[in-house]
Amino acid sequence: MIKRYGTYFDGKTIIITGAASGMGRETALLFGSQGANVVCTDIDEAAGNLTANAVRDAGGGACFIAADVTRRDDVLSVIDFAAEQYGRIDFLLNAAGSALRRSKFLDIDSDLLEHALDLNFKSVFHATQAVLPHMLRQKSGVIVNIASMSVKRGGPGASIHYAAAKAAVTTLTLGVAREFASEGIRCLSISPGPFDTAFQQAASTTPELAAKFLADVPMGRLGKASEIAELVLFMCSNVCEFMTADTVYVNGGGGYR
Repeated sequence: MIKRYGTYFDGKTIIITGAASGMGRETALLFGSQGANVVCTDIDEAAGNLTANAVRDAGGGACFIAADVTRRDDVLSVIDFAAEQYGRIDFLLNAAGSALRRSKFLDIDSDLLEHALDLNFKSVFHATQAVLPHMLRQKSGVIVNIASMSVKRGGPGASIHYAAAKAAVTTLTLGVAREFASEGIRCLSISPGPFDTAFQQAASTTPELAAKFLADVPMGRLGKASEIAELVLFMCSNVCEFMTADTVYVNGGGGYR
């Protein structure tokens, strides 16, 4: 049973990209349980609608908008719809992302590089740029971006393209946080280590590589998507209003090899 943390999130609106699965889905469910309106978006329409239905069952308002976040126009449509539907946008979680496929550095071709940047960095850039005018008008808002522990290790031998894109996300987070701090807007990022989500399968992670990731975690287990959701809720709450521009590493003590 999900704990109710009070009434702070009642009636507030969050947009979540990548809401069909993993961290995005768990965050949607948690915010819904706290009384928030959740705008779910994902390229997977069937799973995205399931998330929205589950949010409503959890007690929140919810809608699903199918969108390809690598397309700027799709992102702008989601932001515009949310503002029109709910009147304000309080939070944005940029959770959509993927390594796409594992590749050694010399085998990374232009298509893989561009797709990695489009999905993992440009989508965050466009969503953040589109939501800021709404937050500026209300003089408040929190943006949370999912980065990666790979920004600390560089992704050698498997995902330098992904690590580089996520490093750009942490830099974007820092810059936006500092530029708009005086306007009542906070921007933060989360850098997860190995987690038990569909991410690894989608990136065609081999069993050997998955075992290597796990062996580097002193806690001896993978993270759970629900643990990221709880952190997002904390970041968006009124108990850490002095927190901005930071990247929080969530990795069970590992992820540095």
